[in-house]
Formats: sequence, structure tokens, C-alpha cells
Amino acid sequence: MKIDIFPHIFPKPFHEKMLQSSERAGFMQKRVREIPVMVDLDLRFRIMDQHPGYVQVLTLASPPIESFGDPKTSSELARIANDGMAELVAKYPDRFPAFVASLPMNNMEACLLEVDRAIKTLGARGIQIFSNVNGRPLDEPEFRPLFEKMAAHDLPIWLHPSRSQNFPDYQTEKISRYELWWVFGWPYETSIAMSRLVFAGIFDTFPDLKIITHHLGAMIPYFEGRVGPGLDQLGSRTSDADQALVTHNLKRRPLDYFRMFYGDTALFGALAPLECGLAFFGIDHILFGSDMPFDPEKGTMYIRETIRAVDSMTLAPAEREKIFEGNARRLLKLPKRN
Repeated sequence: MKIDIFPHIFPKPFHEKMLQSSERAGFMQKRVREIPVMVDLDLRFRIMDQHPGYVQVLTLASPPIESFGDPKTSSELARIANDGMAELVAKYPDRFPAFVASLPMNNMEACLLEVDRAIKTLGARGIQIFSNVNGRPLDEPEFRPLFEKMAAHDLPIWLHPSRSQNFPDYQTEKISRYELWWVFGWPYETSIAMSRLVFAGIFDTFPDLKIITHHLGAMIPYFEGRVGPGLDQLGSRTSDADQALVTHNLKRRPLDYFRMFYGDTALFGALAPLECGLAFFGIDHILFGSDMPFDPEKGTMYIRETIRAVDSMTLAPAEREKIFEGNARRLLKLPKRN
């Protein structure tokens, strides 16, 4: 079996409400029209049937729920999204063994309540958050209770990048060009979010916390030489007046904490980066994920090419099984197959 832990979908009730609730609805209408499999289950099933034994753990597509409106609106949208996801899992358990809860990160009181409701009542197997909360870093104290709660639930956090064209490439400009905010901005976003969580001591406080980074840890595995020896010299490039910017209380080398993250295989079929990520994180921290359906073929390419890339790696059968299925069952606490 192949358990895809990072495909995306819009349950119809959420999709309809979302388009009514946001000034970004025009953009989303255009995007969804271009990718009908986001809401069309029959089309999704036909694509899935091309890969025997392939199932999906459902995650909501971006943008983040908190970007759609005020705290009250986002809380309502989160409930609709999670109810819709739970309904899909209940109706099609052979297709969707689980779902990941979405949260209103601009309303932490409602967010924490929704975590418990989604996990305890609806059966969510984790939560999805984004690399920033409307521009705010995840290491702000306000968000710490969410990590504490997920450590207590002992279920993973899916970390998805978020950045728009309004984040310019240069200080002299007001907007990013050529969609570079996505191509290079999203990997940077994920890497910065991971780094800030590391230096906030998240893994010293919650050593068993499980965070799955989209796109296999973004930049971190490929810059191991800079992350490792570079951060061992933290402070050497900072003036005495700004030493507070580099002060931390980590108990180990910064690089050691980066290896505590997990990563998915959503690299769109690129074999060399996949092997790099595996070398960095290790076989027990890699999960099969495709990022379906955001590919040029509107849903078919990323699944096919990701499977091809994993199959092309030099792995023992037991190691390949861990990536495709075993690690997901362990982290998400899914029942073993009979």
C-alpha cells in the first residue's frame, strides 16, 4: 500500500463557504476551475485508481484559513473544513484512511478547542499549520500552547509553507515577480520556520514532538554544511550590540534538532534531492507525500513521478515499505493491515 500523507483537497461545503467569505475568492475560483480534482471526487478516484493500493490522508489546500477573514470567520471555516474532511473519511474509508485538521491560527482560544474536537470527536490524525500566521512567526509565545497540546496528543503537525507575491524579492520593490515568491520563497519560508522553532527550544521542551515538513525539509538537508558548522559559530557575525539576536539556550548543536523533523517526498519526482533528504533525516523520518493535485497535469503527474522517484532509490524492500506505508501508520497511529 502507498499512503500519501500530503495530498490536498477542498470538501465541497468548505469550498462553497470559503468563496463567500474571502476577498481572495476571485483568485480561488480561478485556481479551482483550473484544478477540478480539488472538489470533484469522481475525477480524484479515477486518478487514484491508476495506482493500485494508493490511498490519501487528506489535507486542506492553501491558503491558510486565518488568511480568509477575522477570528470569528476563520473559526467557522475551520469547523466546516474539519467536518467535511471527517465526512469524506467516514464515507470513503478505503480511499481516505485519515484526515489532518485545519485550524484558525488567528484565534488561539478557538484553535485549541478545535484541536481537541477534531482529534477526539472527528478522528483527525494530526493538524496542519503554515510557516507563518498572517506574517507572524510560529515561535511567538502565543502559539506555544498548540505545540504543547500536540505533544500531549502524540500526533504529528504538518508544516506547510505560506508566502504570497506581496513579499518582494528586493527591498526596492513592492511585489515579487515571475512567481519566485513560490519557487524559492516557499522553501525559504519552511526553512526559517523550522529554524525559529529549533532556537525557541521546541524540541528541548517537547522532545517527542513530531513535525512533518512539506517538501522534505525544504532547504535544510541541502545546506547541511552551512546549517551545521555555520550555526556552531552563531554570534561570530553579529556585533556586540546585537548579541541578543543570537542568544539561545539549546542543550545540543543546532544541527541535531533539525534532524528531529520529518519530511515528505513531495519533490515532484526529483531523485537527487530525495536521496539528499533521506541521507539527512534517515529512513524512519521520511513519509510518502505527493502534493497532488498541483501539477501541470492537474492531479496525475505528481503521484506518478513521486512513486517513480521512490522506486528508483537504492533501498531494501523493508526501507521502501517504511516510506510508502510503515512510517505513516506509526506516526498517525493507523491500524495495521490484516
